[in-house]
Amino acid sequence: MRALIVDRPGVLRAGEVPDPTPGHGEVIVEVDACGICGTDLHILDGEFPPAPYPLVPGHEFAGRVAALGPGAGTGLEVGQRVAVDPSLFCGHCAACRAGRGNLCEFWGATGDTVDGAFAEYVAVPAANAHPLPDHLSSAAGAMVEPLSCAVHGVRRLGPVLGETVLLVGAGTMGLLLQQLLLAAGARRLVVVDRNAERLAVAARLGATATATSVGELDGERFDAAVDVTGVPAAIEDALSAVRRGGRLLIFGVAAAEARIAVSPFRIYNDEITVIGSMAVLHSYAAALDLAASGQVELDPLVTASFGLDDHAAAFRAVRTGAGVKTQITPRAAA
Repeated sequence: MRALIVDRPGVLRAGEVPDPTPGHGEVIVEVDACGICGTDLHILDGEFPPAPYPLVPGHEFAGRVAALGPGAGTGLEVGQRVAVDPSLFCGHCAACRAGRGNLCEFWGATGDTVDGAFAEYVAVPAANAHPLPDHLSSAAGAMVEPLSCAVHGVRRLGPVLGETVLLVGAGTMGLLLQQLLLAAGARRLVVVDRNAERLAVAARLGATATATSVGELDGERFDAAVDVTGVPAAIEDALSAVRRGGRLLIFGVAAAEARIAVSPFRIYNDEITVIGSMAVLHSYAAALDLAASGQVELDPLVTASFGLDDHAAAFRAVRTGAGVKTQITPRAAA
């Protein structure tokens, strides 16, 4: 089959790889669509330590069940459309036993630590394949994974009913978080991004106000701030806008060696709470329900799709901030 392969950091190509075969409890999914995530860029750039090389990346995906392995159970059928939770937790370490599998000592994920869905076919645990309602497109199905990360992030942040919230970053994750925060009752939600096109989408989705920098907000302070960029300077700006007693959610993925300047006195004196949110935790099914019910808009966020042979253009679009979500459609005609 054909796939995108990262042979080593900085080297991405389309090529032939062996067809996957389902192991015990696994299914083979014929991939319809797979989103390009910031983590995929980190993998390509050698900035995601868990990733081995060579690797077929791609962890935001949906498709059709092509084959059932032994022990796959009776809940799925060949030809059934599914969206897939890429999480691979060991189930036995202290974190897993405490119900925090996303912090698993042996954490893994389809497309991050084992071959993923920038390919025509991919092997996944049957338990991770969620039936996709007929009215949801495969493009929307591939968006359920990032939505599930956003659901976990909002749960980590805690109640926002009646609060003011600053959201820094209006890419895919920021726009998903925005919808969830508004649905959770935030009374004022301000979105900051340098991309005017994305700010326009944020405004259409209900942002109270938008700005191109935190500096434009004239010193306004917020009950909660969320950074979705992973950029140290943006994180520092978000923290500067948190009012006394407020909280900061660091949601964006920064490079492992990145550092921010923080005043310990302010954290102490203002009782600022700093929160992290890592990937997916018991949130995939909830995200699929939100998508299926129409409470979160997904299709409008998918602004471009590319075949495997057009991967260079696809990744360039993501790096330059073109559109919102870019997806790979592995079986598209060359």
